[in-house]
Amino acid sequence: MLSNLPNATGLGLRAPHVVEVLAQRPAVAWWEVHSENYFGGGEPLAALCRLRADYPVSLHGIGLGIGSLSPLNPQHLAQLKQLVARVEPAAVSEHLAWNRHAERYFNDLLPIPRLTGVIEHLVERIAQVQDVLQRPILLENVSSYVGFSGQLMSEAELMAELVRRTGCGLLVDLNNFYVNALNLGLDAEQELARIEGNSVYEIHVAGFEWFEGTAIDTHGAPVSTEVLALLQSSLQRWGAKPVLLERDTNLPDFSSLFEEYCSLDQYVNKSLSNTSGVYA
Repeated sequence: MLSNLPNATGLGLRAPHVVEVLAQRPAVAWWEVHSENYFGGGEPLAALCRLRADYPVSLHGIGLGIGSLSPLNPQHLAQLKQLVARVEPAAVSEHLAWNRHAERYFNDLLPIPRLTGVIEHLVERIAQVQDVLQRPILLENVSSYVGFSGQLMSEAELMAELVRRTGCGLLVDLNNFYVNALNLGLDAEQELARIEGNSVYEIHVAGFEWFEGTAIDTHGAPVSTEVLALLQSSLQRWGAKPVLLERDTNLPDFSSLFEEYCSLDQYVNKSLSNTSGVYA
């Protein structure tokens, strides 16, 4: 099962809001959490399990570094497997990124150069993860701040080939596509048009900020009008999909974030009103 998420708007749950969310049980269709935050067990995991009793939950990994040349961390995989078994999430996703070289760990989601041999390397890593978890995963595209020379394919083409060869699904982050368009001179709409809708199981939207002339994927601002426009065209192209609102920095109080969520939910429904997709 690639995903059992509802075709509805979800919200990223962050630690400062957990107590309030558990007390209020707001009208959010589903939640996404970062997997690594719950590896330690204890009260955070207990709270997540209480939430899971009432809502679908998606586990979103940020630290595995599936594209790294170093071997995947067996402890990380074992902890993820235990978490998946405990939570029984509607979806499990990882970033199409690397974060380690030799003995060094980089606290970032670094883009993978699309060079000779990269597909074979990623196929092997994805298969390893899926074998451990005994389920397919979703892969998310990441933001880039520099381009690589001699790349053999577009990001969308790489993602399509990984889907074909591993049976994974795609988590399409529209903010990352837009950030890359700003930084690298790409056409985000053109890139998204290359993605087959039946391979997309989740969509992310978030906000970015400018620093010294570079667009940075901070998740620290409201979703831009340009990213909302990409969301509208993507939903009209692909039909109804689970759509997630992410906010990680400059985190507002929950009532303000919930207002952003409700506004996005209304936008999604309006975007789909003239399509054949069913949004429920």
